[in-house]
Amino acid sequence: MCGKFLMSSPIKLKPPLTNEIIKPLSIGDIVSITGIIFTARDAAHERMATAIANGEVLPFDVRGQIIYFVGPTPARPGKPIGSAGPTTASRMDPYSPRLIERGLKGMVGKGKRSAEVVAAMARHKCVYLGAVEGTAALLAQAVVSAEVIAYDDLGPETIHRLDVVDFPAVVVNDVQGRDLYAEGRATYRR
Repeated sequence: MCGKFLMSSPIKLKPPLTNEIIKPLSIGDIVSITGIIFTARDAAHERMATAIANGEVLPFDVRGQIIYFVGPTPARPGKPIGSAGPTTASRMDPYSPRLIERGLKGMVGKGKRSAEVVAAMARHKCVYLGAVEGTAALLAQAVVSAEVIAYDDLGPETIHRLDVVDFPAVVVNDVQGRDLYAEGRATYRR
C-alpha cells in the first residue's frame, strides 16, 4: 500500500461531486481538490444539526459538496486565510450522518470516523478524505479566496466558503465502506 502513495499521480476532484465521480475512489488514493469547499467545525455542525431538526434551511446547499473540518487562524495581510490545518473528524461524528443523508459527498479532516459515519457514507455515497496534520501553513497555500458565509459569531469556527487549487488529501473511507486506518494496520501486521 505504501507504494501506492509514492507512485500515483493525484486524482483531480472538482466539486460539486457526484456518485459517479466518487464511486471509483479507493482508500489510499491521493486526490487534489480544485474548486469550492466549505469549512465547518463542532459548533457550526451543532448549529446545522439544530437547523435540520427545526426544518430550517442550511447556510449552504450541502448536496455534492465537501466540508473541511478546520478552524483557520486569522489571515495575514494580503493572504486569504491563516493557517488551515485539519481538526479531529470524530468530533463531527454525531452530526455527519444527517448531512450525508442530505447529499454531502466529501469531508476532509484528520483521524478515524465512527462505524455509524462509515455506514452512512457507504449507504449514501460519500467519502472521507484525510489531510495531513502538521501541514496547516502548506494547506493554507492551496486557498485562493475565503469568505465567511454563516455563523460569524463563532470566530474561527464560522462557516467559510473556500476556493482552493490543488488541495491535497488522501481517501481514508470510500463508498464501499473501506477504512484506510483498519486496512493499513492489517497490511503492516503481516
